[in-house]
Amino acid sequence: IGGCCGTTPAHIAQYVDLVKDKTPHRPSPRPRHLYLAGLEELVVSPETNFVVIGERCNVAGSRKFLRLIREKNYEEALNIARKQVEDGAQILDINMDDALLDSQQEMINFLNLLASDPDVAKVPLMIDSSKWEVLEAGLKCTQGKSIVNSISLKNGEAEFLKAAKKIQAYGAAAVVMAFDEKGQADSFERRIEICERAYRLLTHNGFKPEDIVFDPNVLAIATGMEEHCNYAVDFIEAVKWIKANLPYAKVSGGISNLSFAFRGNNYIRETMHSVFLYHAVKAGLDMGIVNPAQSVIYEEIPEEVKTLVEDVVLNRRDDAVERLMEFAEKIKNEKTNETETKTIKTEEWRTLPVDERLVHALVKGIDTYLEQDLAEALTLYPRAIDIIDKPLMTGMNKVGELFGAGKMFLPQVVKTARTMKKAVSILQPTIEAEKTSDEGFQKAGKILLATVKGDVHDIGKNIVSIILSCNNYEIIDLGVMVSPEKIIEAVRHEQPDIVGLSGLITPSLEEMSIVAEEMEKAGFHIPLLIGGATTSKLHTALKIAPKYENGAVVYVKDASQSPATVANLLNPATKNEYIEQIRNEYSALQKDYTEQTTELVSLKEAREKAFRIDWDNFTPYVPQTPGKTVLPVIKVEDIVPYINWKFFFHSWKLPAKFATITNIGMCGHCRAQWLASFKDDDIEKALEASRLYDDAMVLIRKFIDQDAEYIKAVFGLYEAYSENDTVFINGKAFPFLRQQRKNDKNEYLCLSDFVAPRTSGKKDYAGIFALTAGAGTEYLLQKYQKQGDEYSALLMKSVLDRLAEAAAEWLHEKIRKTYWGYAFDEKLTIPELFAGKYQGIRPAVGYPSIPDQSINFLLHDMLSSNEIGISLTENGVMYPNASVSGFLFSHPQSRYFAVGPISNEQLEDYARRRGMQVNEIRKFLLKNLMK
Repeated sequence: IGGCCGTTPAHIAQYVDLVKDKTPHRPSPRPRHLYLAGLEELVVSPETNFVVIGERCNVAGSRKFLRLIREKNYEEALNIARKQVEDGAQILDINMDDALLDSQQEMINFLNLLASDPDVAKVPLMIDSSKWEVLEAGLKCTQGKSIVNSISLKNGEAEFLKAAKKIQAYGAAAVVMAFDEKGQADSFERRIEICERAYRLLTHNGFKPEDIVFDPNVLAIATGMEEHCNYAVDFIEAVKWIKANLPYAKVSGGISNLSFAFRGNNYIRETMHSVFLYHAVKAGLDMGIVNPAQSVIYEEIPEEVKTLVEDVVLNRRDDAVERLMEFAEKIKNEKTNETETKTIKTEEWRTLPVDERLVHALVKGIDTYLEQDLAEALTLYPRAIDIIDKPLMTGMNKVGELFGAGKMFLPQVVKTARTMKKAVSILQPTIEAEKTSDEGFQKAGKILLATVKGDVHDIGKNIVSIILSCNNYEIIDLGVMVSPEKIIEAVRHEQPDIVGLSGLITPSLEEMSIVAEEMEKAGFHIPLLIGGATTSKLHTALKIAPKYENGAVVYVKDASQSPATVANLLNPATKNEYIEQIRNEYSALQKDYTEQTTELVSLKEAREKAFRIDWDNFTPYVPQTPGKTVLPVIKVEDIVPYINWKFFFHSWKLPAKFATITNIGMCGHCRAQWLASFKDDDIEKALEASRLYDDAMVLIRKFIDQDAEYIKAVFGLYEAYSENDTVFINGKAFPFLRQQRKNDKNEYLCLSDFVAPRTSGKKDYAGIFALTAGAGTEYLLQKYQKQGDEYSALLMKSVLDRLAEAAAEWLHEKIRKTYWGYAFDEKLTIPELFAGKYQGIRPAVGYPSIPDQSINFLLHDMLSSNEIGISLTENGVMYPNASVSGFLFSHPQSRYFAVGPISNEQLEDYARRRGMQVNEIRKFLLKNLMK
């Protein structure tokens, strides 16, 4: 009985009451072995044989690993750990001791990263450092049961026992070095003297003997110094003595130290390690820090070489070192001799035929070996284009199948597309030289995509592009803000099989209708796909499909549906039946909608039954900082806590439930528990979500480290009053819409209800704001796109969108508590902010209470938001995309709502108040004017 991090002493007290009369279960005593664990248990017993401790995650022993850690290239560093586990490492040694590194922080960073990869996290860890603070930092974020490497008697018994007790408190085992106040043990006698003393001290102070791992010091031999010749023999004899005289204790060693004299000659070094381990393991060596990919096997060493090496390791001849050095020099440059005796072990999939390797690389998004694999493939295929047509497209088709079956997820698909683009770019020069760039290479079809005129949002379109390209479709992407004329011209020129239109804002609906009408006039018959956040099946059926009767108009709800939709439209066997089914469905929707009646009250009645505030008994809040305020730089680190990660995952088509990963932090044990909390069907998706979150955080940390000035804001707090559904802010009119759908409350809201009427005699205030999180990011996005790195481009766009929304949350809080000051004592948690528990509201343009995107023109003029890098399209869309604008109201009774459907009467009234023609304003309110 116990509790986790969510329980309190009160919980435990209740548990005690519940079980006070119960007899506890008495577990059977476990054998006295060394028990270690990552996500999986490792029992080190006599039956275990030799336990391999991977040595390559050590900045002191691997220059590559050191470079990767210095460059903060943690993903590649993680690959080194993963490779060791794949090669057979049962424990991983992690060492970050380097003078130019923040060893403590790097240890924490890397251990947390390891914990996010179950394939690596399954093995126990050996936390390796000469600094206690680094060891302790590692223990604090390590799951399971680890080994500390190391403690010694170097600084006396008191320090030794103090460290041992802390290790015991953390539930870890300890490596004890044969090192005392006199220095390092380098003889058999000194080794057993120190180990016996340490064993006695530890066991007499309650340290379990089975949790003691002695390292009697593997020292370099064959150095040319006579006193070093017996080091290996002394170590082996010390192992025998420890196993015979110190019950239950284990023995380990850093094996690569042995062959240091032969650095640069890997074959000799690995042969020495193999021979040494053969004899040391026979003597009782339990484990060792080695390269798990070592490929020289004792039984396969030629007898001549084995004799030479054993003479050195076992110190059997006076001239043993000279003889081995002569042999080493002889083979140093004989590559063929080395390859005859050395088998290079690599990842299992690398042994597959090249076609299968290329398929695997695409499915897994691995581009590391593309150059060499494609070079090999070019020797097997008559033309480069055949490589694309066969193994590469086989891989892409497999990805499409896996994605369609829900066995691959969007982040993985995006990485696959990046790998495919790199493969094609590698082959492109050969294709051009063969002058057969398209000959013989059959795509499944050609699809033309565009975000319509006046709209700059393209994340959804880009996702569709990636998914369809992974299903072997050629994509012609016209980009954003594409006019109907340009689309029609492109259709004539490119002759696509399908056109796809995307849009996020309401005016885009009208633009899509115009494109459909123009396609009808042009006599086209190809299918037209409609998608985007603002679109719907109903609107498509009512307003777009009737404009294009020559061809099929198909609403695509989600990017994941696009492959099936396109396949049905292009397959002659299914096309006609599928189109007929769509048309019948749309006809039914049109009929149902015609028969439905949405009861609206008149505008007069809606205004009479407006939400009423008792202004006589309310004193409006006077801003502490009235007028306009510009925040030219908002630090990214200040905004990060306000990110709502549910919407981030939603943008990547992953369920919002995975946003709980952000509550776990970098606690490795907690992450493992989080992963285990999902059903088997969700484990892979959860793992992908955690990787996506980690990638997003790496990008955000990059922004922070670079002091990126991407987030800027401008707002104004001014005197305001309301009149006839219009709020006048600093004398400028901002018309709003009022609810008209009949409701049980008999109350019809408008934002103007939350501002004191002109006739109230009260001096009220309101705010306006605009902000962006994308200032100066265009060059980075263009760089990613030029490199064909869709994953990084999409990741950056989705992160910037979340930063913009988070900045709005942060800014609103600052205004409430400081600049306006009406909630100076507010103390809300982030979840409470997300739930809108604060006083006041900040309705944003384009959202349900302000559906008219053209209001942005009024805000832009009043705030001069071009000062912070915001510009507007002809339909009022802000650029950069990651931007938010809106209003600020402070009254305690103000609340969010949706305007819903409105009458033509209100449309005409609103157009008059906006100073626009009815037909001009209509396109901004199409979703409110379905009938």
